[in-house]
Amino acid sequence: MAGGAPRLGANAIRLDDIPQDLCSRDRIWEPKMPLIDINSLFSLDGKTALVTGGSRGIGRMIAEGYLRSGARVYISARKQEACDRAADELSRFGTCVSLPADVSTPEGRSGLVQALAGREKSLDILVNNAGTNWAAPYDRFPETGFRKVVDVNLTAVFFLTRDLTPMLERAAKSSDPARVINIGSMDGIHVPSVIPTGVFAYAASKAGVHHLSRCLALELGPRHITVNAIAPGYFESKMTEEVLLRHGEAIRSACPLGRIGQPEEMAGVAIYLASRAGAYTNGAVIPVDGGTCVG
Repeated sequence: MAGGAPRLGANAIRLDDIPQDLCSRDRIWEPKMPLIDINSLFSLDGKTALVTGGSRGIGRMIAEGYLRSGARVYISARKQEACDRAADELSRFGTCVSLPADVSTPEGRSGLVQALAGREKSLDILVNNAGTNWAAPYDRFPETGFRKVVDVNLTAVFFLTRDLTPMLERAAKSSDPARVINIGSMDGIHVPSVIPTGVFAYAASKAGVHHLSRCLALELGPRHITVNAIAPGYFESKMTEEVLLRHGEAIRSACPLGRIGQPEEMAGVAIYLASRAGAYTNGAVIPVDGGTCVG
């Protein structure tokens, strides 16, 4: 009130009511917090993960990181021979099982869900990494190519997540949610302009993955399932092999760090999101591109 003492609410605490020992200048109040167990903060011991597109590239980097962190990992890929071979090679780091499937089709997704459910009652971590690309000039971009990219990169993410939600829910806890990690791209954050690749469908589908991840974070959060996306820049993979060969210098020059990503840098972000360290992260899109999409 103007010209007088302020009026106190009914629940206000007067300074005269506070014990003097709490008012001492020598006393520092500290909130009671549990000790941080660094040794287990990024551990995936006892967790079960499914990584689609896990036989090569970014999917394989993530699968190896999970295995080295203690998880039991299932990898899926369209080609059975490649999937089986990758699982066999990765098994030196832990238990890795091959579940070949074409996630771009309803039949392929259904078969994958059934195969996983036949081996596990619950699923802690789903990594939707399977992806494809199609580059063509604007005037000649084929509709079949556009649909193929969207079906693999975006449609499959939604329906595989939906169909595996019951298994994710069985693993989910308030203090330790189940995790869905979708692999987007820096091309879904900025318009690719360093090289003329004509990746219209790829960039649009990855932007869709990012926004779908936010939508699913709101939908599944109350079920104790977090949903986040990783937006990689350039890493060595089958998909980027040719473009890095032709345009590697321009790509590195466009990155503030002057290089492409390394396997442990991709695995590290994926481990964070899947571990106890990332339990409160939900609806995020994390670029892992050395700052390329900032410029």
